Amino acid sequence: MGNIRIAVPRGAEAGDGERLGLGVLSSLLGFRFRRIQNHLARGLVSIPDLAANRPGLLSSLAIISANPGVSQVMLAREAGLDKATLVMIIDDLEHAGLARRKRDTDDRRRNLLFTTPKGEKMLEQWIALARGNEAKVRACLTPAEFDQLSEMLDRIYDSCFGAVEG
Repeated sequence: MGNIRIAVPRGAEAGDGERLGLGVLSSLLGFRFRRIQNHLARGLVSIPDLAANRPGLLSSLAIISANPGVSQVMLAREAGLDKATLVMIIDDLEHAGLARRKRDTDDRRRNLLFTTPKGEKMLEQWIALARGNEAKVRACLTPAEFDQLSEMLDRIYDSCFGAVEG
């Protein structure tokens, strides 16, 4: 195979600060969300304390902390993770002593999840690092704009993906 060359408009060389046109991508919300997420995730991966961890560990631990006794099924849905990925994340959290599973006494098929004291301390550290990573994004929004954006994103999530367990 030969080298693939991508035509770049004159004056739009990589790294010169000009924005490229998005073409058909300008009509896709997923691209816009993913583009920001990719940059934020890259920033988190560059933080040594978080770099060695599986993606989804921070959000899973935070949701468990906010909802002690949450089921694995509900956590997977809220975090947007498939069940296999979630099991690996929970295994990692348990192995590190950050969270624990407990069988539901009413339904032995369900595992309920709880953070440990070590998990709560680690979560505080990770959240501080994540906030630092997001500082540039938050700085371009006023507090009211941040609240409005958060509300809109939650509304999209709830409307499209937030169905309650039956």
